[in-house]
Amino acid sequence: MTPGVAVAATPASASVDSLDQDPAFALHRGGKIEIRSTVQVRDADDLSLAYTPGVARVCSAIADNPALADDYTWASRVIAVVSDGTAVLGLGDIGPAAAMPVMEGKALLFKEFANVDAVPICLDCTDVDALVETVVRLAPSFGGINLEDISAPRCFEVEERLRGLLDIPVFHDDQHGTAIVALAALQNAARVTGRSLGDLRAVVAGAGASGVAVTRILLEAGIGDIAVADSKGMIYDGRDGLNPVKQALARDTNRAGHTGSTEEALVGADLFLGLSGSTVSEEAIAAMAPDSIVFALSNPTPEVHPDVAAKHAAVVATGRSDFPNQINNVLAFPGVFRGALDVRASTITENMKVAAAAALAGVVGDDVSPTYIIPSPFDERVAPAVIAAVAAQAVADGVARV
Repeated sequence: MTPGVAVAATPASASVDSLDQDPAFALHRGGKIEIRSTVQVRDADDLSLAYTPGVARVCSAIADNPALADDYTWASRVIAVVSDGTAVLGLGDIGPAAAMPVMEGKALLFKEFANVDAVPICLDCTDVDALVETVVRLAPSFGGINLEDISAPRCFEVEERLRGLLDIPVFHDDQHGTAIVALAALQNAARVTGRSLGDLRAVVAGAGASGVAVTRILLEAGIGDIAVADSKGMIYDGRDGLNPVKQALARDTNRAGHTGSTEEALVGADLFLGLSGSTVSEEAIAAMAPDSIVFALSNPTPEVHPDVAAKHAAVVATGRSDFPNQINNVLAFPGVFRGALDVRASTITENMKVAAAAALAGVVGDDVSPTYIIPSPFDERVAPAVIAAVAAQAVADGVARV
């Protein structure tokens, strides 16, 4: 989810009736999703087919040929939305029970935006080995795994290991959903300013899940140069105390060798990408190159207020819905999974993510402008475009099974 979200605390003593005066609580009463049957059981004949003895024939066939489960169970069309509740919104480590409303919401969005059935699963364990083992044991019931709100750096290892162990798509949305939408928006922002990605020098504030993934997809897409900062300053080769993820970033980024603060690196930069919850001064934005691009994505408080950034930048995007150019993961993850499930992809490749970004950018088309670099989540062209692009790329990459 978008980093930096913060909300007011609710008194522990509040009653259910008083909580329901808040429309958010009223909407959540009883949960936001349910399971419905796809067949009717109207009489004894229906019962004998849906359950015993008819079901036994299907079970025996699958036992003899496990691939039949894709056609005769829900497994190939349903995903699990899995979290351990350690990095929920901007609330942090709130645990599995408190994370469930977010996972239910994610399942709701999968269904509403791309007709993907999803089951929210919040696990009461945070050890990497335990998380991986649990998801592997659950995997036969699903066609894909959407990891959600698992804190960094554990999230990187969890995803990497699951991708190696499973033959179904595994996708950590906090990383890759953000990265896909950011790349799509940036492709159009570059068009608005008459440049290509290869012309841009970027500075990323934040080396968590989304910051790392956005950096990686921009490298894959051919960004000119990119440097990443964490809470201790710029990440560079030779800096002490870097974990393995940041060490890899240090090797692959920051060709200019910036070693100071984010604001120092922003002098003359073309692009600022905020994914940290920190703040950046107006002076630092003003010191960027002409026709600069500012993506201040912390939510609800961007690293720099968009009205302030707009004084100096040619294009400004945020994670908020009340300003133009919202970078919203819902533009990506439903269509990505729908496209992968439609061709029964064994994984989600880097090419599939880049294809999803290109499709998103293409929806904007010739209407691109400084205040319209990314479509609305409610644009009915979005999901079909992403689905088609992802499915076609899965076939091209050789990971489709139908």
